Amino acid sequence: MALRTATTPPYGLRFDAGRLCLDLLATAHPAERLDSVEALGAWIIGAGLVPPGTPLARADASWAVGFRELRSCIGQLVRAFVTAGDSPSCDRALARLNEVARAAPPALRAVRGEDGPLVRELVGPPECAGLLAVVARDAVELLTDPVARAAVRECEGDECPLVYLDTSRGRRRRWCSSEVCGNRERVARHRRRAALAQA
Repeated sequence: MALRTATTPPYGLRFDAGRLCLDLLATAHPAERLDSVEALGAWIIGAGLVPPGTPLARADASWAVGFRELRSCIGQLVRAFVTAGDSPSCDRALARLNEVARAAPPALRAVRGEDGPLVRELVGPPECAGLLAVVARDAVELLTDPVARAAVRECEGDECPLVYLDTSRGRRRRWCSSEVCGNRERVARHRRRAALAQA
């Protein structure tokens, strides 16, 4: 149900990992980014969980707690698949993910926009449980789809824990972002070559 948009939210929360649930994981790097109701609201809108302009009047600190808890569960499960590891904590994370995914997602309807064409809006004010369910269902789909799951990669950048869906041609993508981690690697490689040339 995620309503992807091209907008870049404030708070430095823009990251397109290829899946909504993986984008949620990125909100913990390089530091906690869902540390306020405003930051969470920006992520919810920027990630397309609600149509642009949707008021999030019911959002409070408990929403941020819920999203961070779900992020932790998804992170445990995704990393277990990436590293081919497993643990009893993954069973707890899986049970919680399934529980969150059971809630009904927000209902959408088409209405006439101010300038005439149809636009999407929610039937009622969004509830935290419904928004969490959208993200949890995306994680369930990712984790149960062998093709998508096989395309999950961890960034090869130094100390970068971000994961993404590698949909590149030939599955050769190495970094979460060519502009950030990829550029750092190219600069480091250039410096190493320059140091060797001077030696």
